Amino acid sequence: MTPALSPNTQAILLLTAPLIAGRSTISPDLLSPGEYKRLARHLREMQRQPADLLSLDAADLLRACQSIIEKGRLQRLLERGFLLSQVIERWQARAIWVVSRADADYPKRLKARLREDSPAVLYGCGNISLLETRGFAVVGSRHVDNLLIDYTMNIGRLAAHAGKMLVSGGAKGIDQAAMRGALEAGGKVCGVLADNLERTAMNREHRNMLIDGQLVLISPYDPSAGFNVGNAMQRNKLIYALADASLVVSSDLKKGGTWAGATEQLDKLRLVPVYVRSTGEISEGINALHKKGAIPWPNPQNVDEFEAVLHVTMPTSQTATQVELPLFSNDEPPVSLTSTTPPIMPAAHPVSESAKEPLPPVVAVSKDQQVAQMTATAPHFTPEPAANYENDNTVTQPYPNPAETLFATVREVMQRILKVPMKEAEVAVALEVSTAQAKAWLQRLVEEGVVKKQKKPAGYIIK
Repeated sequence: MTPALSPNTQAILLLTAPLIAGRSTISPDLLSPGEYKRLARHLREMQRQPADLLSLDAADLLRACQSIIEKGRLQRLLERGFLLSQVIERWQARAIWVVSRADADYPKRLKARLREDSPAVLYGCGNISLLETRGFAVVGSRHVDNLLIDYTMNIGRLAAHAGKMLVSGGAKGIDQAAMRGALEAGGKVCGVLADNLERTAMNREHRNMLIDGQLVLISPYDPSAGFNVGNAMQRNKLIYALADASLVVSSDLKKGGTWAGATEQLDKLRLVPVYVRSTGEISEGINALHKKGAIPWPNPQNVDEFEAVLHVTMPTSQTATQVELPLFSNDEPPVSLTSTTPPIMPAAHPVSESAKEPLPPVVAVSKDQQVAQMTATAPHFTPEPAANYENDNTVTQPYPNPAETLFATVREVMQRILKVPMKEAEVAVALEVSTAQAKAWLQRLVEEGVVKKQKKPAGYIIK
């Protein structure tokens, strides 16, 4: 069965979610992502959690948050308990799960890469453990010709044969073609939806794949929310954050969600390599993305060539690699997910037209298939062990006293987070210690030759 919502998730839903149920009106008091981010940070500074706002003695805490969010507004939102119970019942009947940033089941990849910009709440249907799988993102326009649909389905098939999860946005056109190609080839697929999660999850075409754990659908928006251009733009970063590399098959020039998502990656986030289609008729949008730094897709023809394409290393970006500030006192800062493999670029090959075969239709699911079977793949999994960061400077022998044992742990953590330059204050925040303590540790690591202090960009970084 789908596990019950944690107290923290319930509180976050009350504060931020529209809780769409029947003809109920959406509260005008809902906290925006920016407002919730400030409130969460304020609670963390007081060593409190969202669930504390629902406790019997919450009056003092609400007053303490008055400088961030008006007390009366918080109270009105937190009093929507009956409405929350209604939507929870509806979600559970449809095998829809909900996790918040305060939950252990929340995708670590999103937390590590997007930090406080990761969605406060994530809705989904299907096997949540797929979100911890390294994926390959394919995105593009809604309105494309059949040649591009066939081309994109072949990309999806290749990803499936390579054992790579296909990540896309679920929209008509390129997104659905990539997802369908991967699914028909027996691959794993994650659809990051901007609207109508509930309706999409109930679609007969998707039900067996959700039940079998081949498909997972997620959305940062209410499962009943309709299409909204702003939502479609904002969810793009989730597609890239769940991937190791991305391919833009088609894009308009300076307009549309595909352009917005790709340029955000190239200009700001830099989470993964952004490839662009390099064969066939190339649009102005694809050419412009290439000029911004996107890499021409080398058209791999087999699994080995495909895997080599995914090993291109992104330029280091503080936004992409800096350790996340813990959201609550019991959070563990995720480690950097940036690849350290050197670039390997196979020779480009044009896509063979003869390789494009007619595709059989997706097999429909029988009407008597029970939705309840989907709950077998609802959130319940064992997190992956932390990556091993051993190197020549790692201390492996026990120290003779507790202080040295503690510093051995500090040294290991510093080697993880200082892959990009960080200032003393940033290290202090990341480790939740005073700036003076962070400075002392950094100076000792400099003396040991583990870390160096540089001027441009200013900060400490491992040698």
